[in-house]
Amino acid sequence: MSWHVAAVNLDNLGDLPKRCRSCVFWELAPHLAKQAEEFGTTDLEKEAWVSEILLEWGSCGKIVYVRGAPAGYVMYAPPSAVPRATEMPTGPVSADAVLLTTLQVMPEYAGEGLGRMLAQSVVKDLTRRGVKAVEAFGEARPGSEPGCIIPADFLRSVGFKTVRPHPRWPRLRMELRSGITWKEDVEHALEQLLGTVTIPMQAAAPVGQPGYQVPAPAGARVRAI
Repeated sequence: MSWHVAAVNLDNLGDLPKRCRSCVFWELAPHLAKQAEEFGTTDLEKEAWVSEILLEWGSCGKIVYVRGAPAGYVMYAPPSAVPRATEMPTGPVSADAVLLTTLQVMPEYAGEGLGRMLAQSVVKDLTRRGVKAVEAFGEARPGSEPGCIIPADFLRSVGFKTVRPHPRWPRLRMELRSGITWKEDVEHALEQLLGTVTIPMQAAAPVGQPGYQVPAPAGARVRAI
């Protein structure tokens, strides 16, 4: 299966499923969401919300494409930017966490592991940005149709733990250091290290004379200053 992941931006926002593209369940307070629905401005409100988050905070979502077609997406943001979070019975979200709001995979791609891959892409992004944890409100009784709240069972299956139980909307949390494997962590650390090492260029000296340097091994990354 040929796939790639792209960060959500204003250019690809239209690749979200039509219902999700115009959904402002998380992005607006309930009374404002109702007004937007009445006036038919939910698309504009969604775009304005994404634009503001991108400018003030950075990446807030991922879209996975399979053979060039959008197959699923995930959205996340600081809890202060998600008005609906204050209405949830198991809130508030912890001050040190980012809120994972929505994660959906198109029905035709169910069972391909794309949901887990999207969750892992969020973990990698937030870990590298220095975020300590990610939390989500889970749906304990999901219906047959995808909703705006991520099924709690799925969240548990990818490493989230319940921090505040509820018969319908438990709040779950993942400590991000446990969400990335030690191998990936070490590889990232090496990547950062190799990208910042500088070795001054010096004039060559004859072999065996003062100033002679052993040549760097093939493939070594050297940056001149």
